Amino acid sequence: MIKVLIADDHIILRAGLKKILKEKNDIEVSGEAGNHQEVLALLASNSYDIVILDISMPGRDGLDTLKEIKSLYPKMNVLMLSMHPEDRYAVRAIKAGAAGYVSKESATEQLVEAIYKVSSGMKFISQELAEKIAMNFEIDLEKAPHELLSDREFKVVCMIASGKTTHDIAEELSLSSNTIATYRERALLKLRLKTNVELASYAHRHQLVD
Repeated sequence: MIKVLIADDHIILRAGLKKILKEKNDIEVSGEAGNHQEVLALLASNSYDIVILDISMPGRDGLDTLKEIKSLYPKMNVLMLSMHPEDRYAVRAIKAGAAGYVSKESATEQLVEAIYKVSSGMKFISQELAEKIAMNFEIDLEKAPHELLSDREFKVVCMIASGKTTHDIAEELSLSSNTIATYRERALLKLRLKTNVELASYAHRHQLVD
């Protein structure tokens, strides 16, 4: 039996995932979590084979949670689930230790296959993602500038480009406004930009935001 922990802040989505997995006799959803703290609490008190982790949870997001899970439980298989297209977060997730990446719109077709593949010790990635990961090994000078951003800098860039203020971002990420300002300045420097308007234009041009 493959024991699964589903971590997503949307109850309706968790119910939908459970319905998909309920059809398989050898997969059991034995835990549900809605945020970072609940995920870690359940992992500390229960045994799971796979964590299905939403990348956009409130507070500490999925990438932060993924890194902490892999630090505490190096052998835990984590399958990232996201509403975002692969080219936005997938490479970062795989590099951070995820065993696979499934978009929510493809979950009905791919989730069961992904669970079986990951539980057997393999990675679950699409052909398109495999190509992106291969390209990611090229030297830094050949990468798009945003590929050089840290995960936190990348997150702040996307949130600024979405129209959120420094105060909004600080509250959502549970960080101080000064810390957010520092991430912004580092990102602007790496991207060779000067203003939030230029930053937003860059993000939309490279399809970093919807």
